[in-house]
Amino acid sequence: MSWENEAEEIALRRELSRQQGGEEGIALQHAKGRLTIRERIDALVEAESFEEHGEGAGFAEKDETGAISAFSPANYVIGFGEVNGNRIAVGGEDFTLKGGSPNAAGLRKSVYAEELAVQYRVPLVRMLEGGGGSVAGSGGKRPQTVGSPVNAEPRFKIIAQAMNTVPVVSGAMGPVAGFPAGRLVASHFSVMVKEISQVLVAGPAVVERALGVSLTKEQLGGWRVHTRSGIVNNVADTEEDAFDQIREFLSYMPQNVWELPERFHSEDDPNRADEALLDIVPKDSRIPFEMRDLIRHVVDDGHFFEISPFYGQGQITGFARLDGAVVGIIANDCKHFAGAMTATGSQKAKRMMELCDTFHIPIVNFLDEPGFMIGPDAEHEGTIRYGMSAIAAAVQSTVPWATIAIHKSFGVASAAHYAPNNYKLAWPSWEMGPLPVEGGVAVAFHKEIAAAPDPEAKRRELELKLMANRSPFPMMESFAVHELIDPRETRSRLCQWIDWIEPLLAELKGPVTWGMRP
Repeated sequence: MSWENEAEEIALRRELSRQQGGEEGIALQHAKGRLTIRERIDALVEAESFEEHGEGAGFAEKDETGAISAFSPANYVIGFGEVNGNRIAVGGEDFTLKGGSPNAAGLRKSVYAEELAVQYRVPLVRMLEGGGGSVAGSGGKRPQTVGSPVNAEPRFKIIAQAMNTVPVVSGAMGPVAGFPAGRLVASHFSVMVKEISQVLVAGPAVVERALGVSLTKEQLGGWRVHTRSGIVNNVADTEEDAFDQIREFLSYMPQNVWELPERFHSEDDPNRADEALLDIVPKDSRIPFEMRDLIRHVVDDGHFFEISPFYGQGQITGFARLDGAVVGIIANDCKHFAGAMTATGSQKAKRMMELCDTFHIPIVNFLDEPGFMIGPDAEHEGTIRYGMSAIAAAVQSTVPWATIAIHKSFGVASAAHYAPNNYKLAWPSWEMGPLPVEGGVAVAFHKEIAAAPDPEAKRRELELKLMANRSPFPMMESFAVHELIDPRETRSRLCQWIDWIEPLLAELKGPVTWGMRP
């Protein structure tokens, strides 16, 4: 007597599970211009590397002979795969079944995704497309709702734990609402696909019923809304573009907080000195320049992976490499409010600091800070609170920083650009002070300007006089910066610094902790 019949049933359950929502459900998904979850996993990970967990999970109905007559697979797929030669946990909702709204087995597997990543200390990639819970089927005569045991761990605890221990990446690959939307934002990096994905707390029908407001999914939570709200970091033109961005983000990450990002051999000369850096900052401080071009002239191969380009636009954040080593980049964009620290910009910079601290990635800061944003909008948005929170993150940062003072640094906001044991470099174009000259003169000398025969000429005279006293050379003379450098030396100085700090990074391994911040 053997177990052949049972073995055949196991194989059949697995085969039925791989059929997802059936030919009709898959065809409908493709008609919407979207891949299925299994197609997404295959497109993201290296060929033949996916190792599924819970292949046969789901519920079978049997006929009078004991044969399976119907099967409802778990509508969440999860397992291991390889990206960039490293193991990851990868999964997501199966939208071909119940529109991704979790069935019992699917919900349990979705919670297991974080547990899998945390247990094996590997990055987690979620490809989300679903609407969370559903009221369908809950109105029967005998509701079968059974809660968790009273002493059970809170469901969301493992989500928070994952963010503190492994890189977590989420892609919005279609409509994402409710619990999946919560998972999306509980990530270190997130990306949504133009036109086919939306992120919503609740969908249009619920919003209209509750608030009397009629909007489409795209109007409520499309990419134009959420790349500016900060809900998602980046936007992709296609699902394939989203997979590329996920792979690239992971290329800058370690496997977990007990490891460091891998340093590669770089063919880019660490002593490369681009002539373009010598005149990239105009002599006239009122003329803006392109900070992203400056960054690309300094980093390896001119390649900069930017994060959240449409949110908090006065700040630029992302990752690059210097002599093969991963660095986080924080910079000001003088083309947006002169680079001023807004409420959203402060949150963006703080988040980047915390991401780099979590995974022990050194920070390179290109400084061009005019101060906190002012005006009625800034006051309504609570700019000073978020700005001070960014300052707290900087001064509590545990990773090495190098700050290159490029153009200006004024007021309290400048403190958000320096961390303990900061390597401080400055360009000859740098000016600093408690206030920008223009605004400071208007405040400090308003009586003298008003009494002058030509107030405008007097104002300009005072501005030029004060600006002459803001040369960075005295900072070099008094050793208030490590070096005042020729801009063309920036790359070589930073690559040298990378070699200095590399032996220190191993001491930072493990989870980080922070106290309360404003």
